[in-house]
Amino acid sequence: MDSLKNELSRFNPWWDGDFPGKFVQRPIYMDFFKKNLSNKDIIILTGLRRVGKTSLLKMFIKSLLDEVKKERIFYASLDSITLEKYSIAELLNEYRKLHKISLREKIYLFFDEITYRKNISLELKNLYDAENVKLFVSSSSATLLQEKNAYLTGRSRALEIFPLDFNEYLIFKKIRIKKSESYLTESYFEDFMQSGGMPEYVLTNDVSYLDNLIDSILYKDIAAFYGVRDLTLLKDFFRLLMERAGKQLSIGKVSKVLNISADTVRRYLDYFQRTYLIFAIERCGKLNERLKAPKKIFAIDTGLKSYVSGFRDKGSLFENLIFLKIKKYRPCYVYQNGIEIDFYFNEKLLEAKYFGELNAKQKKLFDSFPAKEKIIVDSISGYLKLK
Repeated sequence: MDSLKNELSRFNPWWDGDFPGKFVQRPIYMDFFKKNLSNKDIIILTGLRRVGKTSLLKMFIKSLLDEVKKERIFYASLDSITLEKYSIAELLNEYRKLHKISLREKIYLFFDEITYRKNISLELKNLYDAENVKLFVSSSSATLLQEKNAYLTGRSRALEIFPLDFNEYLIFKKIRIKKSESYLTESYFEDFMQSGGMPEYVLTNDVSYLDNLIDSILYKDIAAFYGVRDLTLLKDFFRLLMERAGKQLSIGKVSKVLNISADTVRRYLDYFQRTYLIFAIERCGKLNERLKAPKKIFAIDTGLKSYVSGFRDKGSLFENLIFLKIKKYRPCYVYQNGIEIDFYFNEKLLEAKYFGELNAKQKKLFDSFPAKEKIIVDSISGYLKLK
């Protein structure tokens, strides 16, 4: 077991008094960790691969070292080849032996990328029920949260991690816009629309990083996980989704364009949603209308959309960014007589117009639609005011 001990020490350098790496803080997520530190719930970080989940876990570990003995904090990346042959029970047994920790002593466990572990929900449930632990885990797939056996229901709290928003983007870029130079905001915002908010790409601006990211998601998180064999079709489907981001997606039209069945389109669409590459919202209306009408889709990151389909249609990119801001409210879109209004949520009607105006037909629908509050977001300042 000496090799395992060495691996565990490599994953947990703070045991030896070392903590390599510098992190750019993301306060919203750190506050969530701190507020939920004292309860028993398993904290599940979900989100696109490389969106920053690992960095957030390690950031919190670093802050936790001020309050907890370093030996009581254990981190393991469960998608590591060196650890894949060991069960969680075996890893914890070796960890406890290494530091002479009894079952009575509370420990803080951080398990990264648990997606590919079989029976992981049951293992986490057993730990939660039987041991004195606080669990933090991450997953690049929504599958864990959608399992039918529901082992973690009532035992967990999920936190979805998003790419950087504009304020975070400026912090990562070390850009500070002075009040006297507010005219620069639009230029930086358009840079942000084009590059998106994937943290490492924002820091490096290395285009090959996006290539590698897309391949990792398509091949590891979709093809390998769901058994998709036609990789060319998978890539074509992804390109089509990026082209259509911000628009309605017709299952029938996609079926004809790619020459595949409607069932295959629905299945692939589900795969892309489960890996957080895209989101889909329904048309507002009665249940029958919602189920039959095309869904409107959005990309997780405008940088990925721009990279695949080109930096054009700024209005669509702007709408995508607004959706990411309000996604937590579960908006739907309004569509009547061929006229569309972008979002309706919490009795609020919202239209995104990037330095534009509603046309006459849109204005008529916008004015007549029953909503307590009506918002037109037509500028960067409007985007920044959304919460």
